Amino acid sequence: MDIHFLQPFQNIFDSSANIYFAIFVTLVAIISGFFFILRRKAGDTVLLLGLCDSGKTLMFSWLVANKSISTQTSIIENKGTYIANKSGKTWQVVDLPGHERVRAKFLYKHKDGARGIIFVIDSVNFPRELRDVAEFLYDVLANRTMQKNKVSILIACNKQDMPTAKSSQVIKLQLEKELTTLRQTRSAALLGIDDYSSSKNAFIGKQGKDFEFAHVNPIKVQFCECNLKNENSEETLYDQVENWMNSL
Repeated sequence: MDIHFLQPFQNIFDSSANIYFAIFVTLVAIISGFFFILRRKAGDTVLLLGLCDSGKTLMFSWLVANKSISTQTSIIENKGTYIANKSGKTWQVVDLPGHERVRAKFLYKHKDGARGIIFVIDSVNFPRELRDVAEFLYDVLANRTMQKNKVSILIACNKQDMPTAKSSQVIKLQLEKELTTLRQTRSAALLGIDDYSSSKNAFIGKQGKDFEFAHVNPIKVQFCECNLKNENSEETLYDQVENWMNSL
């Protein structure tokens, strides 16, 4: 057969192959971009939150440098890398300022990249700080970005070496009671506000029932007890925190 007769068919075949190849490359790019976006949404950051003097910055120093450092109240965040000893997982740890005037700004800045949150509580001063702790925690739990990204939260009840420290169970029960009251006052305050303002935060817990941490799905909340200043408890702290981080 004359080769010149086959040439048009060969050109058609080459054109089709080029089209299919271009489609294949485009699909690969789209799928790769999709998974990249998912990974970005998942985040690789663990945020350290808590009121001033709760011990979160001391915890930060242990996690990223494995040592205790002198700390003071700060108005900027601290950043470092934590590598889990057992799994080798790597997390960016960000210690956010606990001062009421700036903490909301920094939480807004870092919320999109958060995979998990360690919320540190001063177990000794908890009774007089209950209201402030509950308000801060409410803002975290009700944040729509946190709920959308299914952020995991570890509430670390710190300073357990002190004789007047409240146990994690007592702290949990008192927080649930306070958050029930706070949820009612927050909901009532929104009745006279426009739709835009009222949609910033989501309802936490179950409608018609007292607040329980077990009801804040898809956010998962766990409690642990710790004390960073007692050398004897260092291993216990690391076991609990690392096990939690490995579960993220």
